[in-house]
Amino acid sequence: MLYYLFEFIEKQFQFPGASLFQFLSFRASVAILLSLVFTLIYGKKIINYLRRKQIGETIRDLGLEGQAEKSGTPTMGGIIIILGTLIPVLLLARLDNIYIQLLIVTTITMGSIGLIDDYIKIFKKDKEGLKGKFKVIGQLLLGVFVGSVLYFHPAVTVKQEIVGVEITSTTAIQEVFSAEKKSTLTTIPMFKGNEFDYADLLTWISPKLSTYAWIIFIPIVVFIVIAVSNGANLTDGIDGLAAGSSAIMVIALGVFAWVSGNLIFSKYLNIMYIPNVGEVVVFIAALMGSLIGFLWYNTYPASVFMGDTGSLTIGAIIAVIAIIVRKELLIPLLCGIFLIENVSVIMQVGYFKYTKKKTGIGRRIFKMSPLHHHYQKLGYHESKIVARFWIIGILLAVLSIVTLKIR
Repeated sequence: MLYYLFEFIEKQFQFPGASLFQFLSFRASVAILLSLVFTLIYGKKIINYLRRKQIGETIRDLGLEGQAEKSGTPTMGGIIIILGTLIPVLLLARLDNIYIQLLIVTTITMGSIGLIDDYIKIFKKDKEGLKGKFKVIGQLLLGVFVGSVLYFHPAVTVKQEIVGVEITSTTAIQEVFSAEKKSTLTTIPMFKGNEFDYADLLTWISPKLSTYAWIIFIPIVVFIVIAVSNGANLTDGIDGLAAGSSAIMVIALGVFAWVSGNLIFSKYLNIMYIPNVGEVVVFIAALMGSLIGFLWYNTYPASVFMGDTGSLTIGAIIAVIAIIVRKELLIPLLCGIFLIENVSVIMQVGYFKYTKKKTGIGRRIFKMSPLHHHYQKLGYHESKIVARFWIIGILLAVLSIVTLKIR
């Protein structure tokens, strides 16, 4: 909103400083500051409100040290993250940008699903919350919507560098790239000529099948949205783990959005240029600020939990941003923390069922899953577990960014 206001002021009145809002870097900087201030100041007010209304976490007895003390801690804190993200975005981002619209819809949709889940747990006294199948249906519908928009919307395009054309004194940088085109291209990390077209999975049968690439693309988007949002949900088990890990991932995605939306960086790094994707940096900055502000209250000992309201939303946003910047194949590396948490649960459940079927006695690989609980059972303090997971997350984020040049 402020973008359009100051654009009008600049055109009509030539007011000094109004042109600042035309700069992406300025709006992103203001977004992160605004979201950080909001979550720090109003986050406390929201926490106090949740405490007054006795909207507290009911802790299942898992036999973990310090677990009893967490009972009654305010939950649904994901509301702080959502508001801390959306308010700066609505004020500072270009709302006519299709990627911003898509991310706003993702935030509201998954936030609503998570809110319903937390509401059932707290007010209906049902520890299971929203039935798993309804969560998956919501995630599936969101994935189908995101995939359909990215595939069919005319504003979702890419530009590729034209081979052999170099920038000279008479050549504009725009001339180095092809015209905008609809494409299902994505990036394969660490490979030279690292662009892969999902349509190729069909066109080897017949070139005419390229128009049906959505049959491949949309299910892939659905799978990614479900996997990453559930990974974030599983990771939210100890104080500060999900919020801190997510903040690290979001920073890396901000780098990808910045370079992919800039012609000069795209040329220098020899990557595809994605028109209009730079605006996503404003959203990422707002999300990063709100996650860091939320951490102020969520680090051990936590004053508030994000609940499914936050974890499902954050995971879905990370998934959608990765798909938007066409780095979804980097998710296993970038979101490695979410991946190992997911895999640890799958391995634990699968092995338990297998051994129970074979021997009549179910056996476990880990002392408890997800993986962070395994280390708690081994006697590690949760602060140490979180710090070490963050260190691993930072390493994975750096490696993900490095793939821009390693091929």
